[in-house]
Amino acid sequence: LSLLLALSLLSPRGSAAWSCPPRCVCASNLLSCSQANLSAVPAPLPRFAAVLDLSHNNVSRLRADWAPARLPHLHALLLSHNGLAFVSTEAFAHVPRLRHLDLSSNRLRTLDENLFSDLGELEVLLLYNNEISTVDRTAFENLGRLRKLYLGQNRIARFPLELLREGTRLPQLALLDLSANRLRAVPAGELQALPAWLRDRLYLHNNPLACDCPLFQLLDRGHRRHLSAVVDFQDELRCVLPGAPAPIKILALAGQQPLNCSKAQEAVLEAHLGDSVTLGCDSRWQGVRSRHWVTPGGERVLGDGGNGSVVLLANGSLQLRALRPEDAGTYACWVAGPLLNETLYVELLVHNFTLHGPHDTLNTAYTTLVGCILSVVLVLIYLYLTPCRCCCCRGAEKPPAPRDDSINSSVLSTTPNHAAGTGEPCGSHIATSAGTGQNGRFKGGGTPPLPARQGPKAQRKVSDPDSVSSVFSDTPIV
Repeated sequence: LSLLLALSLLSPRGSAAWSCPPRCVCASNLLSCSQANLSAVPAPLPRFAAVLDLSHNNVSRLRADWAPARLPHLHALLLSHNGLAFVSTEAFAHVPRLRHLDLSSNRLRTLDENLFSDLGELEVLLLYNNEISTVDRTAFENLGRLRKLYLGQNRIARFPLELLREGTRLPQLALLDLSANRLRAVPAGELQALPAWLRDRLYLHNNPLACDCPLFQLLDRGHRRHLSAVVDFQDELRCVLPGAPAPIKILALAGQQPLNCSKAQEAVLEAHLGDSVTLGCDSRWQGVRSRHWVTPGGERVLGDGGNGSVVLLANGSLQLRALRPEDAGTYACWVAGPLLNETLYVELLVHNFTLHGPHDTLNTAYTTLVGCILSVVLVLIYLYLTPCRCCCCRGAEKPPAPRDDSINSSVLSTTPNHAAGTGEPCGSHIATSAGTGQNGRFKGGGTPPLPARQGPKAQRKVSDPDSVSSVFSDTPIV
């Protein structure tokens, strides 16, 4: 048995399986073929190789057969500084355990469809310092474990928002470098909705961004939160103003013309009485060990509070139900991170429903109803409670008008004009067969002119007893 084992080790097949490729340096399972002036990947490669360094060579094309046999232990492949211009979509079929792939400083121009779909365990992908201008939407499919993606120093002009939206494409992505590209606009609103731990590693500096207030507010919030992507590169974060001779610092846009951007308040939430709100604990740490909330009254919230109106959710957010005036104030979220602790503050403003928000419609309805009631009351007072204007007529009973005069009365008739002369005392009711009515028209059963009366009240006019008062009458209300 010992003789057979010795022969197998000395055989050409056995020696080739364990030999180091030409112009490479091997140390255990590490193969370094850097700066060896190689134009192709050396062969054969040992199956036990875990790290393969092919940087600083002349490998311009990576075909599907560069690894004819499966390399189950290879977890790091370095191909930077090779002038690499083509990568086959099947180039990584034999290295499924790859976790680190370096394709930086090459001449790649496009990332084709499903280019990295075979690398389900990839965690770090370096593509910076290439000539990439086109990125297929499916180029990063199936990269469920990718944590760091470096796309800086390329020619990308469209922000790849599909990599970040809803966390479905790259759910574990914690760093995205898009610096030194050709981005002219970024979706500031959607980026603000991202978790703080991802915004802390979203690099946008050295891009020809157009100046606007949403961009300023996005970066200003990051600066106040001490996000490293903003604080470390605040001098390189510049934007272009129309007509300006040179780009200006984005963080210097506050109060400057022509935009005159204002700083947005950090974590201020407005609500109304009876509403339900959720206060987010937007920490920039991943892998949080523990967190808890402290209410404005100093009470610590670890779970359901009181009658269930305060609930600590599984994601660390605090939910308040059926808001009351005493719920307003500043809430603090204490986060115990893997390295440091962090405290976040959220100010809650609770408005009365009669003052703000959609409840204004109800307030207007009440006002309209009260106005209608008052109008009806005033009309009733006018119709039934108007006093007699003549002292001698109080208590006097007016005889009914002849039935023949009903044709001349109407609810729309106005009070007839009276003669300028004096009249008889209102106790005399002598009807004549004919008389002249308003505007010179004939009026049957009218009141004749009364004789003159002495005294200061001689000029007082007498109303026509046969006319009917209405809401259109010009008689004043006493």
